[in-house]
Amino acid sequence: MAKIEKAPTGEFHSGYGCVIMMAAMGVFGFILWWGWYSLTTMDREIAAVAQAQPAVLNAIHPVADLQKRGAEFTAAAKSGQKASLKLSAADLNTLILLAPDAGNGNYKDMLRVKGFDASQELIITDASLPMNTAKFWDTTKRYLVGEIDFKPEQTELGPDAKVFAVRVPGKTVPAEMVKGMQMYGYLGPWQGHPEIGPLLKAISSAKVEADGLLLEVGK
Repeated sequence: MAKIEKAPTGEFHSGYGCVIMMAAMGVFGFILWWGWYSLTTMDREIAAVAQAQPAVLNAIHPVADLQKRGAEFTAAAKSGQKASLKLSAADLNTLILLAPDAGNGNYKDMLRVKGFDASQELIITDASLPMNTAKFWDTTKRYLVGEIDFKPEQTELGPDAKVFAVRVPGKTVPAEMVKGMQMYGYLGPWQGHPEIGPLLKAISSAKVEADGLLLEVGK
């Protein structure tokens, strides 16, 4: 019987392998370049709106009856009853004192609630946010000092607060920077709290009114 030999039906050129390797290297090089470009561009944008020192925010004076009102609201939530709790700017600032450090500083040094915009459902704050540099080994902080508007958003873990707008006096904050800040929820430190986390999850509605934030359960 004649021996069967397999032979290629098309031509192969050794240059094909080089082309493939060069294409792969080009893609990898583009990824590296894009990462570098994104970081350096973001670094320049942060430098243009940030300052070297943080702002000293107004002192927080804890609201005396907030613990009692909060306990009653929590008890109602746990028992499945309908209940509501109105939080003023002073109340929200008192809660800021309870926020655990999320790894980049404490909220009491970063945010201070000062008002509400009921028409757009916004919580208006004074802010002094630490901003990193593009160099991962550089621990130097810069600070975005101005106003940040937060918009409540209902999630599976209960209400969260997302950045809606950022204002720095005398400077224009790039839209892409604001968009990046909008990716994160600011109630994250509370969501993992053994007592506050379950309470947040029980809240069915968080509505901004002219004089405060109205929380409701069982509605």
